[in-house]
Amino acid sequence: MIVLIADDNYDFCSTIADIVQSFGYETNTIQDPEEALIYLEKNQKKVGVLLLDIEFAPEAKLNGIDVLEQSRKHYPSIPVIMISGKGTIDTAVKATRLGAINFIEKSILTKERLKEVLASAMERHNYKGEAREIQKFLEMNGIIGKSKYIIELGDSIIRFGRTDLNVLISGETGTGKKLVARALHSVSRRSKYPIVTVDIPNIPRELFQSELFGHNKGSFSGAIDTKKGLFQQAHKGTLFLDEIGDLSMDLQSSLFIPIEEKLIRKVGSVETEELDVRFVSATDKDLVFAMKEAKFREQLYHRLRECEISVPPLRDRIEDVPEIIDHYLLKHNYEYNQSKIISPSAIEFLQEKEWPGNVRELASVMKVVLQTTANDTIEVSDISKIMISNSFAGLSEESSNIHIDSSRTLKEDLAEVDKKKIESTLEKCDGNVSKSAALLGISRETLHNKVRRYGINTQLFRGRK
Repeated sequence: MIVLIADDNYDFCSTIADIVQSFGYETNTIQDPEEALIYLEKNQKKVGVLLLDIEFAPEAKLNGIDVLEQSRKHYPSIPVIMISGKGTIDTAVKATRLGAINFIEKSILTKERLKEVLASAMERHNYKGEAREIQKFLEMNGIIGKSKYIIELGDSIIRFGRTDLNVLISGETGTGKKLVARALHSVSRRSKYPIVTVDIPNIPRELFQSELFGHNKGSFSGAIDTKKGLFQQAHKGTLFLDEIGDLSMDLQSSLFIPIEEKLIRKVGSVETEELDVRFVSATDKDLVFAMKEAKFREQLYHRLRECEISVPPLRDRIEDVPEIIDHYLLKHNYEYNQSKIISPSAIEFLQEKEWPGNVRELASVMKVVLQTTANDTIEVSDISKIMISNSFAGLSEESSNIHIDSSRTLKEDLAEVDKKKIESTLEKCDGNVSKSAALLGISRETLHNKVRRYGINTQLFRGRK
């Protein structure tokens, strides 16, 4: 792996390069910050560590902090070590907040110190080899984490993505199923062609055939022009059927021929067209249970589920929470030119939450907290204000009538709110778990887990109406 040394002092670069080469590493030196970014873009897979100066020549358009920000944004797997002849505490703190793994002053830089720092950085870069490559791939596709669950997810995406099999993505709401679909497409042989999303819940029933298959001019009232359907738009690429579990039984049958025979026919046409599309579907519903209740066709299920990827809920990979927090923190600081940090106790607080809305809920909390907190350091109190506000919003009169006991933890108070809301919804739905889950906006599996956790007897709510 190459150690890239970016410093405007040519003599310093040469000296450091000689020392680094004596450790057995290959080096490259650059004196201009813009050239450093161009080099990273072309050689990112070869660069093991970036040694980066803070200050460049006055005529340079960028400085070291600018390069650090861009590097962390586009090449997050490359460790960055900042070096400076004018080191200050504020600069060191800012560099660390932006993702530099170390900060060294030139005046105290020794051969031994440099060897130690580089060895540590290389170890970090080569962490678990293949697992690290999977993590980098996931990060490029917006999927953040390094837990065994997320590495297994990435491995499945890569293995299945390189085939032409139809993939069913299952998982609770907010887990990132759309990101998984895009990642599958990105590693497929179809990546040069489009991935087209069919947003099933938001397509009016009467327009479903027209939207997917297209229509000829005059084929029905309002068809003033010939229209290309989503199937045709996805030709040679991927068609992503989002929320496939929401498709009605009669419309499900219209997908049999396109999936099985790769043929479609526009509304109002007698001619068939050949279709070259890979199908990826996603759902937060239990399709096996839906088949038992005659709400999902078994033929369609087996056609779409040639292989399946299950996206883990955030509560099963809670060790990824700090990574996700860091991702949104860096993103916020970059977009708003700020240097906010989050306290260790606040991170622990966020790790203790169960996140029924999964990553989407955590991302929402982070967005609100970062944009509404005036202080640079985010504390537990800042987060709890937002979460209490969101948890109590929209509760019914019965479920919001809760005594908040100061002797209990915030987590215990929120759990009681959650329990009361579930009980109230079960009562409205006559104890029907499926209807209650739909009304609460969570999966049936999630509701079952909560019912068990809170010791709720659903039978008590049956027959109350």
